[in-house]
Amino acid sequence: VVVPAWYIMEFPDWVNIIAITKKGEFVLISQYRHALGETHYELCAGVVDKTDESPMAAAQRELMEETGFGGGEWTPFMCLSPNPTNHTNHSHTFLAIGVEKMSDPHQEPSEDIRTYLCTKEEVYDLLKNDGIVQALHAAPLWKYFAEHPE
Repeated sequence: VVVPAWYIMEFPDWVNIIAITKKGEFVLISQYRHALGETHYELCAGVVDKTDESPMAAAQRELMEETGFGGGEWTPFMCLSPNPTNHTNHSHTFLAIGVEKMSDPHQEPSEDIRTYLCTKEEVYDLLKNDGIVQALHAAPLWKYFAEHPE
């Protein structure tokens, strides 16, 4: 296949975390998103920095920085391309089971992130009612609910 000149956007890989506490609560955040001019519920997420050993290390760092939660058992859960037409990166989702509050969040000055502990039913209702609009967060959550219908 011959592809004509094409715009390619090179981004570092991204991570997000489906974090579930020992009590079975989902750790969600909300923050303002300037492009939409709105605040929405999301998974904890961030960029894989050059200093991160791996996407999992980046995910663990982001969860601790944004929410103060850590620990638990971590497994890779899903890897998506944000837009295979013109993005070079991947979005890695990790499942973190049994996380617990370990410290206060360490947010950047430009961040105003709120942390919420939600039941499985509350997260499912948010998904059904467009309360989680970030596609790279909704897709892994839908997969989680498909694999864990109980």
